[in-house]
Amino acid sequence: MKKFIISLAVLLLAGLAGMAPATKAQSAPSGKPLKIVLTRQSTVDPVEIMKHLSQKCPNVTLTTNPKRSDFMLHAGGWSGNYRFLVIAKGGDTVYATQTTLLSNAVKDVCHYLNTHD
Repeated sequence: MKKFIISLAVLLLAGLAGMAPATKAQSAPSGKPLKIVLTRQSTVDPVEIMKHLSQKCPNVTLTTNPKRSDFMLHAGGWSGNYRFLVIAKGGDTVYATQTTLLSNAVKDVCHYLNTHD
């Protein structure tokens, strides 16, 4: 009877240990917290950008203070053509994307920000 209980406990622990990595794999990587500021010339609605950022990139927030931002984002576009340009502190252009959907442009920027420090 003792062997049965010990075997059952080992199986339960092994099952729980096997479930933990699957749970982590299902959650989206959040990355380190980042702040971006929109350029004054941006023509895309900041509310729409923030909506998509919160869905695709919860670790990135918009700020209105350029001194507290990690990156600057120039978001130009109109329906069916969005052009995003990411600018690092110091003024170097580090990433650009052009897509037909706003959500894809935000997803591309999010992917870049979370894979390049």
